[in-house]
Order: sequence, then C-alpha cells, then structure tokens
Amino acid sequence: MALSDIYTEVIGEHSRDPENKRHLPHATCALRGHNPSCGDEITLELEIEDGKVKDASFTGVGCAISQASTDIMIDLIRGREVKEAKHLAQLFIGMIKGEVTDESELEELDEALALKGVAHMPARVKCAVLAWHTLDHALEDDGSQKK
Repeated sequence: MALSDIYTEVIGEHSRDPENKRHLPHATCALRGHNPSCGDEITLELEIEDGKVKDASFTGVGCAISQASTDIMIDLIRGREVKEAKHLAQLFIGMIKGEVTDESELEELDEALALKGVAHMPARVKCAVLAWHTLDHALEDDGSQKK
C-alpha cells in the first residue's frame, strides 16, 4: 500500500466516523470556527483544567477534510499542556502553509501528517486549518475566558 493510500485511509476513517464529534458537557471553553468560502462550521469545546486540555470535542458540519482534521486534532491535543497544544496548532498551520518542512519536526503531528498534501490544494487549505485556527484562538488566554 502506498503512503498516499494510508493517508487517504486515515482521513476517510476520521471523516466517516469522528469519535470526537459530540457535545462536551463540562467544557470550560467553546469557540465557533467558520469557513465562509465553503460553509464548513465547527464549535470546538475544550475542558481546560490545571493548564491541561483534559478533554475536547466538536460539533458542526463540513467537508471530509475539515471533519477529519478536527477529529485528528482533538486526539492529538487531549491530555496535553495548553502551551503544547498551542505549539501543535501553530506547527500544523505552518505545515499546511509550507512554512515548516522539517520532517523530524513534523513527526510531532502524528496522524495529522495525513493532511500534509492539502498544502498543494489551495481550495482545501482553509478546510484543513479551520479547527487548528479555532484551537489557536481558543487558547490565546489559556482557554479560560471563552464560553
């Protein structure tokens, strides 16, 4: 199986059955993200406790790329320090923009690397980064002020 097939499978699995797509009853932060160019819309809910992302979830609608990207992102940030989650968001956005290309640095993104090829599809870039921009904005004040 080619590497591109594996990546396509990862995106397909996360978009068809996103395990993090649900309401988070104990969210301490909720922020809406919207891509007006295609209609993708999510609400990212975070439970921040003691400087860590204790839990996260999302609701909303969008294309396979935006839904998969959001689901993968949540798997990656759950249990991490707020500072680390913010770093991962900035790293992902840098990857998609083509600003971060060092493979060893990008390994931190784990399954989110499956979306690397989106950087070459300008019409899909906003779909891939929607959740990550939303996360970055939600964590601006350590996630304690938005609800």
